[in-house]
Amino acid sequence: MLYFLIIETYTLGSKVILGILFAALAYLFLHYAFKMTEMAYVLKHKKPLYNHFYIFLKQLNESQKSILKNQFSFYKKLSDKEKKYFEHRVALFIKDKDFIGRDGNRITDEMKVLISATAVMLTFGFRDFYIGVISKIVIYPNKFYSNTNKAYHRGEFNPKLKALVLSWDDFKAGFNDGKDNLNLGIHEFTHAIHINSIKERDVSSTIFSDSFKELTKLLSTNEALRNRLLNSDYFRKYAFTNQFEFVAVIIENFIETPQEFKSQFPKVYAKVKQMLNFKIAGY
Repeated sequence: MLYFLIIETYTLGSKVILGILFAALAYLFLHYAFKMTEMAYVLKHKKPLYNHFYIFLKQLNESQKSILKNQFSFYKKLSDKEKKYFEHRVALFIKDKDFIGRDGNRITDEMKVLISATAVMLTFGFRDFYIGVISKIVIYPNKFYSNTNKAYHRGEFNPKLKALVLSWDDFKAGFNDGKDNLNLGIHEFTHAIHINSIKERDVSSTIFSDSFKELTKLLSTNEALRNRLLNSDYFRKYAFTNQFEFVAVIIENFIETPQEFKSQFPKVYAKVKQMLNFKIAGY
């Protein structure tokens, strides 16, 4: 009797183990099949199969939400559903990053919300919005001395330290005039997004990186368009320093003056919109 009970228990245990193993293999197969299917879709359509999918939405407190409503104009352009998604992402971004004050600068909710909202705005068309190459955000009250090139900076991204460094005065000044195409937060976060797209192979990084390669090819083969860009007063000359500054500057223009951008350089505009997978009203 005991012998048969042991055999039956052993058989049942084997079935459970085999069942777990089969379920794990099935999950891996379905996961791989989905990845392959989505990548084929991405390569063809230059956008992810889906962007926002959340079981539970994180919420900002009333004070943080008030900061978004009153100080971040992009938030006002969103639909009610998009606003909930935006708040969810801002809350998660704040939780994911270390905010560090320097030179006596005390970190406030205003700093956390507005800086995080800038990152979330730029990655709102991404599925992975965390910008993994950033782990900490260092905030000085104003210009700071950088050991990178022994000069005073308003902002910089240091990939080795995974740190985005900002002058708070200059960050705020970037939003004082929403039409001058000068925005420190957008500029520095774009540097981080660009480098992240080179390092990572998630869907959104692939779209950003591949779309930029398409833009580069477009400009290298279309001399007339390239010359118009170089001679235009629409983009500041700093854009033509190198490829990283070029991306940062054109995305500043894209966010702040989209209609003028679209009117003057529709082909370049379309590539930037594709890079960011931007589907917001007004763009």
